[in-house]
Amino acid sequence: MFLYFAINNNKYVVFKVPSKQIKEGDPAPKFSLQGNDGKVYSIDEFKGKYVVVYFYPKDDTPGCTAEACSFRDLNDEIRKLGAEVIGISKDPIDSHNKFRSKYSLNFLLLSDPKSKTIKEFGAYGNRGVFGMGTLRKTYIIDKKGKIAKIFENIKPEEHAQKALEYLREHANAAS
Repeated sequence: MFLYFAINNNKYVVFKVPSKQIKEGDPAPKFSLQGNDGKVYSIDEFKGKYVVVYFYPKDDTPGCTAEACSFRDLNDEIRKLGAEVIGISKDPIDSHNKFRSKYSLNFLLLSDPKSKTIKEFGAYGNRGVFGMGTLRKTYIIDKKGKIAKIFENIKPEEHAQKALEYLREHANAAS
């Protein structure tokens, strides 16, 4: 771990950020998080299929909405490839449910209120003018539970397509 200092309302705030970032080929970090349907999910439940896990800062904000709607629009194609989409943020379940309903989202949203899983995946850090928080990062986890691909520094409206292209190339080859 290393410490990261940031100024928040003219006060220094100390954040612990993992010094070891996960990389492609590593096992996906284990988690146990509540879903928008009230059920608790773990990554082990998805073994045997590809999983697109995307981390996003906040429900119903412009970038996060564009990102979620992109995944919604491509989710049928993603599922045809035997993959599932999971969105994770620190928002509470009631916020997730409003977000899903408002935009007719057709995939699972998980709540990580303490950002534990977000940090374990390395999707927490300095967001520039927004301070420390959840970074927009996507991980494709393969059928064996390993990190197959990491998308960083992505544009919200474009990366669902990039994830789909990756799955078309790799999920079909692995079938």
